[in-house]
Amino acid sequence: MPAPPTKLLAPGVEQQLHEYEGLGHLRVTARGDVLTIESGPPKDPVRHARLRRQTVNLWTLDMATRGGRWEPTPFRDTKDRLVVVLVEQFGWVLTPQHETPWEPGTN
Repeated sequence: MPAPPTKLLAPGVEQQLHEYEGLGHLRVTARGDVLTIESGPPKDPVRHARLRRQTVNLWTLDMATRGGRWEPTPFRDTKDRLVVVLVEQFGWVLTPQHETPWEPGTN
């Protein structure tokens, strides 16, 4: 059975994320076999994590680094289970990013 295009899966992953309190700022974009979880302005998004399709039903989870690169994790599962792992074990990665960086001496 051929895998459905990722662009058809993005809305379902976004809906799954929005079921969690405080994650309404996230959106999911699709490109090739990758679903990217991001927030912020569409022209300058903050990338939080991504799901990469490995087989029809198996995906891997990657985390964004501060340098704009992707760090693979050892997790490989269905996309729905990986979203749960992401939210429950790495929820801090999904927090909204401040528009202005924090500087010492400011509140």
